[in-house]
Amino acid sequence: MYSYHSTTPSVRLTTARQVVRLVHQRDAQRLADYYRENRSYLQPWEPIRDETHCQASGWQLRLEIITDMQQQGSAYYFILLDPDEQEVHGVANFTNVLRGVFHACHLGYSLAEQKQGQGLMHEALQAAIRYMQRQQRMHRIMAGYMPHNQRSGALLARLGFEREGYARDYLLINGKWRDHVLMALTNDQWQPAR
Repeated sequence: MYSYHSTTPSVRLTTARQVVRLVHQRDAQRLADYYRENRSYLQPWEPIRDETHCQASGWQLRLEIITDMQQQGSAYYFILLDPDEQEVHGVANFTNVLRGVFHACHLGYSLAEQKQGQGLMHEALQAAIRYMQRQQRMHRIMAGYMPHNQRSGALLARLGFEREGYARDYLLINGKWRDHVLMALTNDQWQPAR
């Protein structure tokens, strides 16, 4: 007889004002609501999204793929919630996870318009980065921001990220190729697995 169980990591981090946990299938509706409610606010900072990005059915399909990636250890998608886990504050994603001689990933994030300026993303990313460095053993976490997005640049600098370069026409954002400032955070305490 075979035993089936989920190999998806169950990660739930608590901060002073939030729960930061990996997404799962039952988050489809809340993610659809988050992106629908913040669609116009996030539009200048994100790729063009189709209508399914604001529908639970679209997120059910996405979450199946995300669950597979989290099981494989190739990506970790966090949802930022109030302490009662009712209200979505934002998301933080660690993607393109590579191990071997690299032990690195890319960080992307967004925060609801109504939650801006309260330090919530800084708080959440401190916990999520600590998890990625300690439990997932990432040596390098890379992130980029468009030069006119001063708020994002300041957040990354406050978290200890350092500027490493400037990439012209780096990402297709809102239908146009956009330059990005390239930042990285390295873990000086990194140790090989024992």
